[in-house]
Amino acid sequence: MKFLRDKLDQIQPLFHKGGRLERLYPIYEAIDTFLYTPGEVSKGAAHVRDGMDLKRMMIMVVFALTPCILMACYNTGVQTSEVAKAAVESGVASDVVISQLGWRASVISLLGWDPAVSGNLLYNFVYGALYFVPVFLVTNIVGGTWEVIFCCVRKHDLNEGFLVTGMLFPLTLPATIPLWQVALGISFGVVIGKEIFGGTGKNFLNPALTARTFLYFAYPIQITGSTVWAGVSDGIRVDGVLVDGVSCPTLLTMMSNVQNAIPGGETFRDVLQDQLGYLTLSQAFVGFIPGSMGETSTLACLLGAIFLIATGVGSWRIMVGVLVGALGLATILNSVESTSNAMYQIPPLWHLCTGGLAFGLVFMATDPVSAAMTNTGRWVYGVLIGMMAITVRVLNPAFPEGIMLAILLGNVFAPVIDFVVVQQNIKRRIARNES
Repeated sequence: MKFLRDKLDQIQPLFHKGGRLERLYPIYEAIDTFLYTPGEVSKGAAHVRDGMDLKRMMIMVVFALTPCILMACYNTGVQTSEVAKAAVESGVASDVVISQLGWRASVISLLGWDPAVSGNLLYNFVYGALYFVPVFLVTNIVGGTWEVIFCCVRKHDLNEGFLVTGMLFPLTLPATIPLWQVALGISFGVVIGKEIFGGTGKNFLNPALTARTFLYFAYPIQITGSTVWAGVSDGIRVDGVLVDGVSCPTLLTMMSNVQNAIPGGETFRDVLQDQLGYLTLSQAFVGFIPGSMGETSTLACLLGAIFLIATGVGSWRIMVGVLVGALGLATILNSVESTSNAMYQIPPLWHLCTGGLAFGLVFMATDPVSAAMTNTGRWVYGVLIGMMAITVRVLNPAFPEGIMLAILLGNVFAPVIDFVVVQQNIKRRIARNES
């Protein structure tokens, strides 16, 4: 490491004012501070409240996302291999299955595994990683390039703010999304959602969610509905040929399509079992279900929440607020007997264990830049997001997932919420002084 330190010190003058590479100083500074402690640090600590800085905060969030990343790779491999296995068992030839699944299945074959059968832990993880890693790389290469361009033009330091965005965005996407859409989405999220407002710390919208929302409305067929990657489905074959190995409705879409009438006193779970065949609440909680790559496992999100709260990075008030708002309204709506909308009959725990609700409340709603800043405001902000997420899910069947739109709405209202809280505190202090 001393060799690298010496080399960085040797080329440093080239990037400072007057050097040939002056315009590229943000790149040098980012590499230097990412690998080492900055050369200019204060000697005293009277002004320091704690040891948390932007780099450390972002790294903590990345650590908290590790269970979701591991589950994203593993579950994607499980679901894809199950699709291939189901196709082969129905009579489709293995070579047809491999050709339909594309280059990833070819790589698996070269590694000595059969893509048309269920594999072991390593097999499933590697298979899923072949879906996740390209999306991750495109996100960080394209998004990082935009960050560098804006920093060089503005002559700002390139900080670690994009680390989390570059990790969150791939986890919100389906496995088979076209890579050009990944590049377009992250470009919109970074440029329109953050950089035009001044960069890290000045954006009022979550950049990862802004990118996801852009794709959601610009290319809904690849993001939601009946063609998003999911898992085992009987609708993947045409005339006995596998036409799209990882394509079927999302879980929330399937749940919203469950018939409302429940004959013979059957429960909602009975109807799900009848119509979906394989779905259980425990599967939904652990994450072995269809969905976007990093959002399927409530358990992985729970582990991340514990880590964020324990390290003081994530606001437990926001998390609990979203949970209370979502489960509270879901309980109320679940008591309503609707004859036209089956989403009313989804029990509260099913809401928590399906879709991106758990992922959103842990990693998206708690974004320290776009969330409410005051403690009281965080409660209001969280409850608002939770209630809006369930409102969109249940009352508007056209949008079976509501957490994304709810968090963006919360981002918009966060400054107003904080303003009202601060003004109320000022009024109370004035009243105390006057008395």
